[in-house]
Amino acid sequence: MTRFVFGRTIFIVVECISYRSHVICGLVLFCEEAKASFDSPASLFQSLIAPLGMTEFFQEYWEKKPLLLQRSDPGLSTYYRSLFQLSDLKELCSQGIEYDRDVILCRCVNGKKKVLSKQGRVNHSQLKRDFDQKRVTIQFHQPQRFKDELWRIQEQLECFFGALVGSNVYITPQESQGLPPHYDDVEVFILQLEGEKHWRLYEPTVPLTREYSLEPEERIGSPTHDIILKAGDLLYFPRGTIHQADTPVGVDHSTHLTISTYQKTSWGDFLLDVFPSFLFDSMKNDVTMRAGLPRKLLTDASPDPGAARQLSSFLRELADRMEQGQQELRPTGMKRDFVSNRLPPYLQDDSAIMPAGKMPALEDTVFMRFLDHILVTVEPSEERTDEAMELVVFVLHSLRNKRETHMMGDSGEEEEEEESQGLRFPLSHLPAIRQLQSGERLLVDKLPLERDSDRLNLALSLWSEGLLVVC
Repeated sequence: MTRFVFGRTIFIVVECISYRSHVICGLVLFCEEAKASFDSPASLFQSLIAPLGMTEFFQEYWEKKPLLLQRSDPGLSTYYRSLFQLSDLKELCSQGIEYDRDVILCRCVNGKKKVLSKQGRVNHSQLKRDFDQKRVTIQFHQPQRFKDELWRIQEQLECFFGALVGSNVYITPQESQGLPPHYDDVEVFILQLEGEKHWRLYEPTVPLTREYSLEPEERIGSPTHDIILKAGDLLYFPRGTIHQADTPVGVDHSTHLTISTYQKTSWGDFLLDVFPSFLFDSMKNDVTMRAGLPRKLLTDASPDPGAARQLSSFLRELADRMEQGQQELRPTGMKRDFVSNRLPPYLQDDSAIMPAGKMPALEDTVFMRFLDHILVTVEPSEERTDEAMELVVFVLHSLRNKRETHMMGDSGEEEEEEESQGLRFPLSHLPAIRQLQSGERLLVDKLPLERDSDRLNLALSLWSEGLLVVC
């Protein structure tokens, strides 16, 4: 028996056994407050996977194999149930939720997904009839738009992963299955909120896939994991893991929350983002890369082996420069996509993102706040001039993102150009911005810029955006 303290919770692990390549932990949980820990993004994630440690999780499970944590604790079950439950739908229907956008009704019929949704606003009485009589699964999209605690959890997880974190709730009546066997292009964390759910997992046909796909029963073989999740339990599996789930006989209904992340966040996606700018910078410094192609290379029917050798040489030289740090890698597209689509900070009062305290002066000490919600990019200036391309610095943030549209695709609303571009500064300001981004408390007149006017303008710009505070 192992005893350890995490935050305000005392865990006593009674039994851990190995079962089909994953760990099942039976545990007794005594706590003052059976909730997630919000001391930091890391502590939130740790509380999500407790009693397993983060080091073991990322070494043994992340992107490798499923993990099951069975936690028979009434306090934790109560907390999970508070995140979302079947009875919440009545109030949500009164808020004007709609089919397709917010809710999809579906059933797995003969190995295929059958959508039974209607159109327009969701009527709770009709929804309940469909649930009870047609045994449909209710798939509720992105509940963090409506449930504050899920907003709080997912905002912290986005800070922890540095990637978008979405969620869906699935409510399935007994003896029913909503979706056929399939795999997803995201890392999946299943939190069982109500009732029980029977899960079957299978070996991936496309490990760490970049696509969602159905898989016919005849192709997936026997399950590697056959699991019953109960309220308070957690199941993790990597993207590409084939899975299907149903509510067992005798269970009134099952409600589970799927938290997903790391969609298009691979090394390949990173290379697609950074390589064009890296290659363009290299061309400016290497005359051999600016030399013309051999004549008729594009029109010859047979490939030129000399061209392949030359391209290989260029790639090796690029790799050497990259390894030696001669040029900065700039994942601009991925950064902008993340910062523009992520959740805003979890705040009860919108005024908290407004400029705080007095305006900064040269003699003031300042520090940057909302650090987890700020990204800095170095990009070509979009101003069209006759001069050579100029690099500029953008300070991007998510303070004014809209929780109501998080992970919902194109909201159909045009953003102001200035807002989408972020704060723009000359490249010479980058060292000062990086120093502030480190979290240091700094005197404005000591910022590494040439002129006091530049130091003050930088501080005032960040303060006006709500990003800087005077100590």
